[in-house]
Amino acid sequence: MSSHELIDAFSHQRILVLGDVMLDWFIWGNVSRISPEAPVPVVEVQRESRYPGGAANVARNITPFGAKVGLAGLYGPDPNGNLLLGTLAEAGIDTDFLIEKVTFPTITKTRVVAKHQQVVRIDREKKIGLTPTEEAALVEGIAAAVDDLDGIIIEDYGKGLISQSLAEKVIAVAGNANLVVTVDPKPGNPVDWSGVTCVKPNRNETFEAAGIEDENRNEFLEPLDDEPLLAAGKSLVAKWESDHLLVTLGELGMLLFSGDADPVHIPTKAQEVFDVSGAGDTVIAIFTMALCAGATAKKAAEVSNLASGIVVGKLGTTPIERDELAAALSAES
Repeated sequence: MSSHELIDAFSHQRILVLGDVMLDWFIWGNVSRISPEAPVPVVEVQRESRYPGGAANVARNITPFGAKVGLAGLYGPDPNGNLLLGTLAEAGIDTDFLIEKVTFPTITKTRVVAKHQQVVRIDREKKIGLTPTEEAALVEGIAAAVDDLDGIIIEDYGKGLISQSLAEKVIAVAGNANLVVTVDPKPGNPVDWSGVTCVKPNRNETFEAAGIEDENRNEFLEPLDDEPLLAAGKSLVAKWESDHLLVTLGELGMLLFSGDADPVHIPTKAQEVFDVSGAGDTVIAIFTMALCAGATAKKAAEVSNLASGIVVGKLGTTPIERDELAAALSAES
């Protein structure tokens, strides 16, 4: 399958994103003076924009390719919850699996950006999980929908939704239906991911989950020469018994572990880095669609790596467009 045939196949995929749903709120402005009240910049606001954030941003990264995408998670009956629903509707994301929880304030991340520089980020959140009744209803809903799905992405930001119980039940449902299941983990939430197709941690998350010290964190070693990194990756493949482990390494690209095969290093394709916000969301969205479309894990990693290299050249949590990825793949061939 060629790269362009793969992108065309994305439009036929049906993906459910399960995870911590957020509202990304950007305040854009200029700075021309320091406040007389404190040594901080005064931002003169020019405009504001709001987008799906967290797990919702993963779903948003899928929509430009024409795939059908649903979103499962929590939001609150508050003004920000209404704003979130509006952004999801604009993006064409199915909200049938979203749960409105009375005691839950919609998670909101507000970023103030001045002259292409993030000045401050303000987080509004409260860690609240599902009740047993809510969990049972969600799992039942997913089980009823598996015939209309090709894959599930579990996006854990450690905000309370993803529990061991929920993960086990969803993974079991997906396994019975032979769905692709990929995970963006949060090591602070030590869930056992046994049975999934792929787990996608970054370098810090890899070492934390493996319980191994990152002796080379300040060194720019070639990933295939980085023995502690190789040991950490191999230990997680064994620990979680996943088909693959995709470790994102920032400017060093990615490292793909697949069973007993030798790890594969995929160098970064980023030309300029303006903002890394949401880059990991792009990776798991593209990687999962590629796997669901029949690509090998190596091919899926290469395409998602290329997509990530484009996204970090944009400001804010901006998804990659289909034509951008197609053009980049043409330039690679």
